[in-house]
Amino acid sequence: MKYNILRQRDFADGLDDPGLLAAIRADLTRDGWTLLRGFRPDMGQFAGLVSTLCSRVTFDPARSHSSDRTQMVDAGLGPIGLHIENGNTPRCPDIVTFFAECAAFEGSQTTICDGARLWDSFDAAQKARWSQKMTVERVLPELLWKRYLANEHPAISRPEEVTMEHVLQFQQAVPGQGFDLHEDGSLTYRLSVDPVRPSAFSGGLGFANAVLGPSHNYQPPRYRLADGSEVTPDEIEEIRALAETVTHEINWQDGDIAVLDNTRVMHGRRAIADADRNLFIGMGSI
Repeated sequence: MKYNILRQRDFADGLDDPGLLAAIRADLTRDGWTLLRGFRPDMGQFAGLVSTLCSRVTFDPARSHSSDRTQMVDAGLGPIGLHIENGNTPRCPDIVTFFAECAAFEGSQTTICDGARLWDSFDAAQKARWSQKMTVERVLPELLWKRYLANEHPAISRPEEVTMEHVLQFQQAVPGQGFDLHEDGSLTYRLSVDPVRPSAFSGGLGFANAVLGPSHNYQPPRYRLADGSEVTPDEIEEIRALAETVTHEINWQDGDIAVLDNTRVMHGRRAIADADRNLFIGMGSI
């Protein structure tokens, strides 16, 4: 994996430079990620880049908004395992962008793992096992699942507008979903996903999912493969160790923007030693 850096000095029109957008897409197609350095945008300019890269913006319902297209990243101080963003949701973003408004002096490096390289390192038995569909199951509180649906359903925009008709419409629009609604408004949610998926940019296959990742704001999910077997903690740790061999770090500087192919590259974070940092996220479909 190359450490791609696109520098402001090479793009006269800054974040609006057509050459920059072409370079971003070229890096995403070749390597799955890139880093923009020296542009030092404000929040409005970062949100504008997100809108340029994404035809449709999506959100994590558990995060607070920094603009109408971006959110603040706040997931504690500990390390975070590799995952694709919103990987356990029915509409997984194609692109994820991060903006380090204020970088940490020490620690909190973002880890990046090319799922295509990880997939190539699997043996035949692992490839056969992970080529199956996988079901993700967990309980979601009422507020979180309604926030998500309000953002994704075209007919509504606020959680209090959600009705069972909207739930059933969304279930029909995106196959592979199932749920059990509980008296307290929470629901047990099940989603069928492909743990190995084609990149939205290169088309190549990669191990890109949220099995190794965190559940900071959610109940830890249960993963079951199509053959009926559960994904075990030992199995997860085995893959985690293998992924670490093809994982690199982004050492943030103030004003950096990272752009990731969220259908190929998993990301995480080293532990935060300096909590005086501000990191924001914007994501969506191409």
